[in-house]
Amino acid sequence: MTQDGSQPAARRPASLTRTAWLRDQVCEELRDRIITGRLGPGDRLVERDLAEEFSVSRVPVREAIRILLAEGFLTAASPRRIVVKGYDRKDVENLFDLREALEVLAVRRAAERCDAAGLAVLKRLLENARRATLSGRPDRISRANAAFHHQIMELADNELLASTVEPLEGRLRWLFQQVDEPGALWEEHNSLYRAIASGDADASAEASLRHVRHYRAVALGMLFGEGEG
Repeated sequence: MTQDGSQPAARRPASLTRTAWLRDQVCEELRDRIITGRLGPGDRLVERDLAEEFSVSRVPVREAIRILLAEGFLTAASPRRIVVKGYDRKDVENLFDLREALEVLAVRRAAERCDAAGLAVLKRLLENARRATLSGRPDRISRANAAFHHQIMELADNELLASTVEPLEGRLRWLFQQVDEPGALWEEHNSLYRAIASGDADASAEASLRHVRHYRAVALGMLFGEGEG
């Protein structure tokens, strides 16, 4: 009890803090392997093998797998068999439906609410994306473009919107991996930045809608050999 009679704040045991840190590290690495294709649909994740690979106990591995199951990256093929989930056409279209609804709203609000400091961050991330595009490395490109879109969500200044998008961010980054025209993607992001910077909410929303619908067709074409139809 403290001097004023109140109960002291509970201190989290160091072991739990370390377990959470290890879980997050394992989760991030496995997520990245799935997004970049190093782990493909149907590949099995075995707790024992992953714990040995990462030099950790099975607890953080098990917790990381639970997170990735909830995020939709993994699926239980059977009670004892966890595999990387494959996406069919309906899955991808559903992702784009959500992206269209949420991202267009975020861009509109960003145009209405952003300030000079927020725009400066967005411009810096746009430049990071340009450099990543020039590198030709798909992993760098997808991370940089995802960071650009994340900043738009920050500029929208809507906590409920951000919390709705957060569980989808990994799968949206996966969508960025399905684009084989990174230079054109950067040009569209540049146009999106200019629209937001202008403060014109309607023009920004229209630019965002065109952007999402164009890359819906691109992703469907790459994944399934056809565009929208």
